[in-house]
Amino acid sequence: MESIEKLVPDTSVIIEGLISKRIKAGEIAPEQVIIHEAVLAELEHQANTNRAIGFLGLEELDTLKDLSVERQFALKFAGMRPAPAAIRYAKMGEIDSLIRELAYNEDATLMTADKVQYRVAKAKGMKCLFMKIEQIAKRIQLEDFFDEMTMSVHLRENVLPYAKKGRPGSWEFIAVRKKELTRDEIQDISREIIEEAGVRKDGFIEIERPGSTIVQLGKFRIVVTKPPFSDGWEITAVRPVKHLSLPDYHPSEKLLQRMEKQAEGILIAGAPGMGKSTFAQALAEHYASQDKIVKTIEAPRDLVLPENVTQYAISHGDSQEIHDILLLSRPDYTIFDEMRNMKDFALFADLRLSGIGLAGVIHATKPIDAIQRFVGKIELGVIPHIVDTVIFIRNGEISKVLSLQMVVKVPSGMTEEDLARPVVVVNDFETNKLEYELYSYGEETVVVPVQESAKKKGVHELAARQIEQELRNEISQVEVEMVSDHKCIIRVPEHEIARIIGKQGKNIQELEKRLGMGIDVEPLSKKSASSKQNVPFNTELKKQGITFFVDHRYRLKDVDIYVGNEFLLTAKVGNTGSIQIHKDNRIGKLLADAITAGENVRLLA
Repeated sequence: MESIEKLVPDTSVIIEGLISKRIKAGEIAPEQVIIHEAVLAELEHQANTNRAIGFLGLEELDTLKDLSVERQFALKFAGMRPAPAAIRYAKMGEIDSLIRELAYNEDATLMTADKVQYRVAKAKGMKCLFMKIEQIAKRIQLEDFFDEMTMSVHLRENVLPYAKKGRPGSWEFIAVRKKELTRDEIQDISREIIEEAGVRKDGFIEIERPGSTIVQLGKFRIVVTKPPFSDGWEITAVRPVKHLSLPDYHPSEKLLQRMEKQAEGILIAGAPGMGKSTFAQALAEHYASQDKIVKTIEAPRDLVLPENVTQYAISHGDSQEIHDILLLSRPDYTIFDEMRNMKDFALFADLRLSGIGLAGVIHATKPIDAIQRFVGKIELGVIPHIVDTVIFIRNGEISKVLSLQMVVKVPSGMTEEDLARPVVVVNDFETNKLEYELYSYGEETVVVPVQESAKKKGVHELAARQIEQELRNEISQVEVEMVSDHKCIIRVPEHEIARIIGKQGKNIQELEKRLGMGIDVEPLSKKSASSKQNVPFNTELKKQGITFFVDHRYRLKDVDIYVGNEFLLTAKVGNTGSIQIHKDNRIGKLLADAITAGENVRLLA
């Protein structure tokens, strides 16, 4: 035990609670502990701004007061209360200077955990005791609420402690003890967390605001809130429950190739707690394992990554600093976890346009919502240059992947060619099926789902067959495809196209007017009869027309009618197993003449 006549501690040892620990442990036995008024003023200022270290320091002073009675040493306050400017510039050494001056004048031993303070005091020839802060990671009280299946713990004063147990998308919210937490317990747990964050290598106080503190301590991301910001003391602690690698997500070979060779603007989207950050962590490790330079932007830094991945905390810098550092360090890939506000979106866009490969984590309840969150924040035409792939995570698995591309087209549902405009098309990556379109409509940017229902498709097929039936009175061979409610494509033999269109488009214009829709004319590819079988039939030739009788198994089926090797038309077999063709049109006359002349008439299906 070291006897000390007079001991003057500075703010660093009081906040860490080192004086009371050493006295309780019997390592030091001071006769008198002198606290400078400047220390009290600084702690008071911190507490008034709801910063946790202020409350921790004041608690240490209460402990010292009780110890002074128990261990029979004097506790007194001395020195002049500093001016507000000195408190404001405490980090520049103003408060430390006042404490050193008091220790020098009292011929006392200065006690500090600050290396700079210690070296300055030694240079002035003062008696000084340096207290090295232990770097040993101890088990904290918060960990008592966790087991191997606990995802997060939710502690609040006067409420039972609760925990989410399970895995992303499949968990239970259960109480972890039967006794309610008191305010003193919550404050004690909070003090311990902040103390450990200050001394452990893997601990950071990421953000400290009046009323809230965000801490990263090992694998734990901890949020502490207190009055007046919240109506009571509350601690929320989250940690990953399982470490996954990219193969654990079973990505398709197509997606793996895209992530490795093409995709440079990836959004990892999903609802809170679905496993977005876990996937981002697996992706970062995958890139790092391929000898790529990988860095992360986080707030807070909660991804557990290998040492060769540098993690930047945007909460300890600003967007411009992150931008400059990444451009100068030239990483191959950067993981942005998580994007929340306008500054984050602007930084993501700026870095992508600078040529840096990015994967950003974003909250979204549906895959398209991840893209929609960029709408209005950046110009529509720039979105595909910033985001080319959206990976949606649900229940800890890859649920859907979208790809983006900019094209110039008429938006789906519109028919007039002069409505063509730049459109961002969003496809299902695996099937390449068009799912959404983003385009400007007036002064607004709209996101339109493109989904053709089975009912609508059936109506289109029926309309196409009716139009084909009507046109066969004039055209030897025709196919009709409905592309929308107001537009169709008519395919006819190439030698018939000029007759269909007519001089200066007169015929096609009359046909459009008659059908009430826009028409495109395309050449019809030659039909092949080699893959079809002959249909046995009987023929009845009457004055009004021709009737073909076929077996009932061909009812309601399409049958191709040939004269020799020349395709003539496709007809549908009726319910009675017959095909009726009138002779009052060109096709009917040709067919009647062929039958009368004994030519080879064939039916194929």
